Amino acid sequence: MKGRFCGLSLFISPHSAYYLLMSTPSNATKSDNIFLIGPMGAGKTTIGRQLAKSLGLDFMDSDHEIESRTGASIPLIFEVEGEAGFRRREREMIDELTQRSGIVLATGGGAVLDAANRAHLAARGQVVYLRASLEHLLKRTAKDHNRPLLQTDDPRARLQQILEQRDPLYREIADLVVETDRCSVRATLNAIEGWLRHGTQSIAQPPTKSKAL
Repeated sequence: MKGRFCGLSLFISPHSAYYLLMSTPSNATKSDNIFLIGPMGAGKTTIGRQLAKSLGLDFMDSDHEIESRTGASIPLIFEVEGEAGFRRREREMIDELTQRSGIVLATGGGAVLDAANRAHLAARGQVVYLRASLEHLLKRTAKDHNRPLLQTDDPRARLQQILEQRDPLYREIADLVVETDRCSVRATLNAIEGWLRHGTQSIAQPPTKSKAL
């Protein structure tokens, strides 16, 4: 359901909306984990670190964990093993990390491409989709050479393609969608924390979960 809160556009999934309408916190049916999903450059790691600190939870980043354990950067893994090899490692990592308790997990932008990842994320914690427009994502990733999928002659076209493919998958499992384009880190954190405590306000009409950008 769509509403205005702290200058953000928030979308509550039909699953969470049911519990809000029943005056039951949406997080009552899940663990105390919070999983951040969204495209590259959306701020998952930055928001995740601050959210974990604020809530007294442990912060994890699936990409960083893969790099730490393999001793190789994500671009190098892509180069040596291809995207399929990286996705296999990512699937194993997300399965492991989502079985923990009391964490905020920032996932890679493409994690939702795998059905098993989507199932584990949806079942094992609250899923927050950090959404940003194409223009904002281009600005945030312009000087970042650690994005293998954007190493192309036309990053804009490639990023647009990625967003169109993944946005419906993000929405499919999201309990909350936060529009972050014009929001500070603090405002975004306030919105997420407020929703976790009380649910959103000014409820209007429900979105179509499969709506493309």
